[in-house]
Amino acid sequence: MADTTLLGPWVRRYLLEHLKGERNLALNTRRSYRDALALLLPFLAKDIGKPIDRLKIEHVSVDRFRSFLRHLEEFRHCGIATRNQRLAVVHSLAYFIGINSPEHIAWCGQILGIPFKKGMASTVSYLEKEEIDAILAAPDQTTAQGRRDYTLLLFLYNSGARADETAKLAIRDLDLASPASVKILGKGNKIRHCPLWPVTTKVLRTTVAHRDPKERVFLNRCGRPITRFGIHAMVERYVPKVAELIPSLAAKRVSPHTIRHYPASRIIPPHMVLTQFLT
Repeated sequence: MADTTLLGPWVRRYLLEHLKGERNLALNTRRSYRDALALLLPFLAKDIGKPIDRLKIEHVSVDRFRSFLRHLEEFRHCGIATRNQRLAVVHSLAYFIGINSPEHIAWCGQILGIPFKKGMASTVSYLEKEEIDAILAAPDQTTAQGRRDYTLLLFLYNSGARADETAKLAIRDLDLASPASVKILGKGNKIRHCPLWPVTTKVLRTTVAHRDPKERVFLNRCGRPITRFGIHAMVERYVPKVAELIPSLAAKRVSPHTIRHYPASRIIPPHMVLTQFLT
């Protein structure tokens, strides 16, 4: 880099060379780091009155960055966990700059000195049996969309897959022969195999019948692959309706992640649990 004081080239090197080339972080993790910096840089540019491409490392002062963290909490209403994640990204960027540019070691130390904020220990909510049963019963299976939603909810419940993993699931990842199973590509490109219950296998067979194995399993109403955001929206759409019948749901924030935490082993036959660990 010709000018080592400019922030932009360092950010580019950090995202492309360090996170991807050296650390080989998962795509979603890299996007999370990128999004944190995409919030910080415009904030700094507005505060200083300079274009983003003219920002310098010295502009990321401790006071300005503390102001950014307050902005996240007070104006964007971010929780402490999100605030700390944004701080961790800048800590990581500062460390990268510091080890590659000795003249910025003092600045690096100042940024790394900004502490994380302690928050209340978070607990992951989970669904009771009657709650998950009510959510599964909510879609109108007399309609095409209702049948799609039921199949998707049942798959999430059966597999414990993340929304992103479910959105990317291809038909060829399904083995619907007895005993049926699904191959799920998870974080860090790790593959796991999960057994499918007979009821899940039955509705999936109908969903993927006569379709190209390369296609995604779950499509939106326009016939295109559903996104993880679409899955979140679908799950959250049914909760207010079900909460009218099951009041306990009104106090819970239900998402695909909540469904993942349902203790499904209580209802999986023992031989299926054993199969899950052996595959």
